[in-house]
Amino acid sequence: MGRVKVITDSTADIPAELIQELDIGVVPLKVHLGGTSYLDGVTIKPDEFYRKLRESSDLPTTSQPSPIDFVEVYREAAKEGDTDILSIHLSSALSGTYQSALLAKSMVESEFKVTVLDSKKASFAIGLIVVEVARAAKAGKSIDECVALANRMIEGEQVLFLVDTLDYLQKGGRIGKASALVGSLLNIKPILSLSDQGEVYPVDKVRGASKAEARVFELLREKVAAGSRVIAGVVHAERKSKAEEWAAKLREQYEVEELTITDVGPVIGTHTGPGVLGVILYAE
Repeated sequence: MGRVKVITDSTADIPAELIQELDIGVVPLKVHLGGTSYLDGVTIKPDEFYRKLRESSDLPTTSQPSPIDFVEVYREAAKEGDTDILSIHLSSALSGTYQSALLAKSMVESEFKVTVLDSKKASFAIGLIVVEVARAAKAGKSIDECVALANRMIEGEQVLFLVDTLDYLQKGGRIGKASALVGSLLNIKPILSLSDQGEVYPVDKVRGASKAEARVFELLREKVAAGSRVIAGVVHAERKSKAEEWAAKLREQYEVEELTITDVGPVIGTHTGPGVLGVILYAE
């Protein structure tokens, strides 16, 4: 039985120390801004990206990795030994990244086995799954056990996020212009989530940031009872102190076994804009 190597893409927004500790392979997406192309999380980091975003009159665009990008990472992993490769990626409803991974799988399947999963998630909602599966792999779990864990988490994760402005989602084609205009005029803060199909949808709309934050935690309690044992993540774009407040609230509300605070990276940040906050919760 081979060791399981877990691979993801840069939109999982996993902190560098966890990537290194758990030997997670990461295939970067690209961000195009101001006439320059960057590798997400490699040649541009979140701080620099949000600074450039504010300074640029152009809206950034993003592009998925090519199948060859995946093939290179898969072959590198296979060189490490008799390895089962488990590749977990950004929602196929939001990007062609998963399709690129599937094409790469078909290009190497005569050489070694690759299992590709559509997380139906984005940002650290993917990352939390990847980290837990990589921990299981490090503990010696089989490929079947790792896939089963990933699928349980895909089904069971709770994901809620608040965007500071709807402009970026509207410009990226994720919502209509009318919704963005109404949101900004009335100071309405939409609470967004990801559907079972991995699409962004509004859960609720609340006027004012503080009321919206309170509603996020109320919605969490409706899904996961207070006091439950959970693992969690809080994601943010330039809102570290607020993210730490959210982490403290999670610890008050639940028995938190593990909690990661991480930055929303450039690719996801292209679509959410600065100021986004999100919470990911999984009750074991």
